[in-house]
Amino acid sequence: MVDKRYFETKLAIPETCKIELVERIIKVTGPKGIVERNIKNKLLQIELLADKIIFYSVRGTKNHKKIVLTFVAHTKNMLKGAVEGHVYKLKVCSGHFPMTAAVKGNMFEVKNLFGESKSRLLKLIPDVTVKVNVTEITVEGTDKEKVGQTAASIESLTKRPNFDKRIFQDGIYITSKDGKSV
Repeated sequence: MVDKRYFETKLAIPETCKIELVERIIKVTGPKGIVERNIKNKLLQIELLADKIIFYSVRGTKNHKKIVLTFVAHTKNMLKGAVEGHVYKLKVCSGHFPMTAAVKGNMFEVKNLFGESKSRLLKLIPDVTVKVNVTEITVEGTDKEKVGQTAASIESLTKRPNFDKRIFQDGIYITSKDGKSV
């Protein structure tokens, strides 16, 4: 019987990366670190060759193609994170009150936001590095989802509901997502 793969996509593996596939878990090891992802979709099949990964689905429907291409995109992000890393940049904007941001251990702290006497705290996600320069915050890591979630959590930490954003512009805002300006 002939093996019919109706939809197939190949992804090249960079020379600096090492990929392991064990029981539907992809593990990418590179110069920046290790990234793992569990692929829990029975419609997707994966084959690991020496220099490429083959993602395929037995059926070629629109939904099957979407699933295959979604996991191809996730794997590309994993490869980029293991080789180059992901970097998000944020900017501290304080017009009314001088606000300060700092990292203390695994906590991110914002002091004097809108003149508040109590500091706002955020517990940082492991495997993500946050560096604070006076008005610039850099979030780095190998896993794009963790880096993006940390940057979004820092931005939402300084939100103030029921205030006009055109007047009260104090806060921390994302300016660059993985090299692309916002």
